[in-house]
Amino acid sequence: MTTASGGKSRDPSARSYAPDFLTELFRNPLDPGYAAAAERRRQVPPSRWRRLLSRPVSLVVLAVIGFLFTVAYRETMAEEPSRAKARAGLIAEIKQREAETDRLTAQADRLREEVGRQRDAALGGSQAYRLRNLEAGTGLGRVRGDGVVVRLADAPRDKNAVTGADVGPSQVLYSDLQKVANDLWAAGAEAIAINGQRLTATSTIRQAGEAILVDYRPVTSPYEVSAIGPGSMRDRFDNSRAADLMRNVARGTGLSFGVKKAKGLILPAAPQPRLRYAEPSVSSSPAPSGSGVAGSSSPGPSRSGTSPSPSGGVR
Repeated sequence: MTTASGGKSRDPSARSYAPDFLTELFRNPLDPGYAAAAERRRQVPPSRWRRLLSRPVSLVVLAVIGFLFTVAYRETMAEEPSRAKARAGLIAEIKQREAETDRLTAQADRLREEVGRQRDAALGGSQAYRLRNLEAGTGLGRVRGDGVVVRLADAPRDKNAVTGADVGPSQVLYSDLQKVANDLWAAGAEAIAINGQRLTATSTIRQAGEAILVDYRPVTSPYEVSAIGPGSMRDRFDNSRAADLMRNVARGTGLSFGVKKAKGLILPAAPQPRLRYAEPSVSSSPAPSGSGVAGSSSPGPSRSGTSPSPSGGVR
């Protein structure tokens, strides 16, 4: 086929197309310049001096790296005894303070019982009995009775196949203890204690790092929530949302959860709260004239005609 100018026309079917850019990029990701430089290096062998210098330089670099590793290892091992000694000293001090705290707590309990006996002897009869019941209800008195014990424990720790370290434990959360305690109250519990820590109307269950605090005192796994209450408390708690949730969590994560009846439970008394008293504010300077305080000359009705005494405030 010819055109008007006498030349041959190109066949449309013979038209060539450039390859797709992305296809070419994935097929040949290396830039042509890098490939050409690598080819030139393969064709031109390294010089004799370069070959002679490469070995000593490599040996020097390896020697320097080895020296640095040796120095770092020696420094680490030299500091290890001091760190171990400091850690052992801290552990010993913690155990000493814990033993001292336990001793003082036992002494405080004995003194409290002695004060209670002397108070009951002084009051006598119905007043002492009524006060004992009030203390038991508020958590400030030791109680005994039948009830249930809810036990929760962390799941066993798995071992890392490479390092051997403990990994991936499923732990009991402070919110789990909150839910269990609240549903025990709802089931009719009259007194509750977590690992020997008695709960009161002002008790808190919080988390600090990996530790769970009950009234700012640490408790560890396994956690035993002991509750004294009526015989129907076990069945009512088993049907609660907290029990159903913890059973599902135990099946899915490996946590331990169980509920059992217990007879003759003894729950200790909670520590005495720190009481704060209001005191009247007595000013030694005379009040300015015209002010509205008692004893001033400002007009106003008065029931008794005298100013009130400042000693009549709440103490």
